[in-house]
Amino acid sequence: MSSREATSGNLRTTLYSATITAAITAVGQTAVIGLPGTKELHLHANFTYGSGGTSADVWVQTSLDNGVTWVDVANFRFTTASGRKVSVVVSNPATPLTAGTVPGSGALAANTVLNGILGDQFRALVTTVGTYAGGTTLALDMVAKG
Repeated sequence: MSSREATSGNLRTTLYSATITAAITAVGQTAVIGLPGTKELHLHANFTYGSGGTSADVWVQTSLDNGVTWVDVANFRFTTASGRKVSVVVSNPATPLTAGTVPGSGALAANTVLNGILGDQFRALVTTVGTYAGGTTLALDMVAKG
């Protein structure tokens, strides 16, 4: 589920927000589209642990080909403790991508970002291991700056 609010050329939206129960594997969420010229993504992940489970990963992905191929640009990993994490992904890093970088979906290492590539659409990809309970929730918010 996504909520969108545009202010001063920026877009604030929720890419993912749910109570986690059963394990899920690489479930792509509804894409936020129509964001050409995005230069930065400011990301905030919030995990509220209840009980059970082993790990929860949420990847932020972008697409350069209208959603045919998704490329990981950030990952947040949580285990069995509540926590909040933030990251920023930029399209003009000090060290650019190596030519021919192979895109990955659900493959970016835990708690890392891939700077240098931002398309015009974004989504969350979620994988959880084990059965979480006790009201465990995961939310991912994004501010796209152009």
